[in-house]
Amino acid sequence: MADELNWPSVLAWRVERQGLAQRVYGEQWPAVVRRICGLHAQLHSSAELTLWARTDGLRTGCLNDPLWTDRTLVKTWAMRGTLHLLAADELEIYAGAQGALPARYDSASWRKAFGMSSAEAKAVLDAIRGALDGEPLTRDELADAVAAQLGDPRLGGAVRGSFGTMPKLAAFRGDLCFAPSRGRNVRFTRPDRWLGEWAPAPPNEALAEVIRRHLAVYGPATRESFARWFGMRSAAQAGRAIKALGDEVAQVSVEGQDGWMLSADVAAVQSAEPSGTVSLLPAFDQYVVAAPRDASPVLDAARKPRVYRAQGWLSPVLLVDGRIEGIWRHEHKRGRVTLQVEPFGDLGRAARAGAESEAQRLARFLRAELALSFGSLEAAEA
Repeated sequence: MADELNWPSVLAWRVERQGLAQRVYGEQWPAVVRRICGLHAQLHSSAELTLWARTDGLRTGCLNDPLWTDRTLVKTWAMRGTLHLLAADELEIYAGAQGALPARYDSASWRKAFGMSSAEAKAVLDAIRGALDGEPLTRDELADAVAAQLGDPRLGGAVRGSFGTMPKLAAFRGDLCFAPSRGRNVRFTRPDRWLGEWAPAPPNEALAEVIRRHLAVYGPATRESFARWFGMRSAAQAGRAIKALGDEVAQVSVEGQDGWMLSADVAAVQSAEPSGTVSLLPAFDQYVVAAPRDASPVLDAARKPRVYRAQGWLSPVLLVDGRIEGIWRHEHKRGRVTLQVEPFGDLGRAARAGAESEAQRLARFLRAELALSFGSLEAAEA
């Protein structure tokens, strides 16, 4: 029989595990990157604010040296095919786990969408690996090198277009990551040249480790929610991979919704209690990415379009004890940060005070004066 859990305890545990209830301090922030399975980096500013939400005493620009000088972080395409900043010594796990998935280019729908055969896709990926054996290359330089290797401008063009599809697939193979940009042009390199001796971990072992890490901060998870978070087309494959962990995982029921957790964490969830934690989470924050999207204790269904928006955009949210209670936005210029919060309902005195405190903390981080307001963002835009 599955262990019975309730949503307030689950959310309290998630808030604690993600470092929102008790933040780390200053230079301890790399532990946050590891704990929450990397930083979503579609927007660099949001990646930094994801850290800020979990770190006191953080300095702006803290990611630059670890990325481009110390190389303790690496920027690449990872879960869901989105850009992430990962701990460099953990790239082998996340890239290795991609190898457990069927090759995207082997599906008929992919071949039709991108106008390439599987053999042509493999040839392009092999050519990308060869082209990155030297200095970092811009996208155009990489495309030209691929075209020259294969003697086919069309295949070189596949590197330029399609929203980065071929470089992304090369990253999944562990053959590509980002190097410092040249002006406004991004550049790519190969992880073994950028980080030193390196290789993806064995696929099934790596996927098992990714599941452990995911459940340790985002559990309980269904096979569907893990598949969505990682970017697997098959929920059935996700379910088999979770069950393959055997006694390491336990099936639980959260007020009637079945899911999976690490067995070692069940007791901690059962005893977890809300602590009144209030957080301002930026766009694309990992908490929001992995939150159950059809659970009203997390987010009212009527408010879902305000958070999970068109074209994969995820709004900045106001989080109260793990529940999404509003959205917000800010503008920072000329030493002033204008921050607007739209609560989805009556926050109550304690939650409003918590939101005000977080806004002040953000202003200190940005070294700016604060102008804070509460109200409808749609009305403000009109």
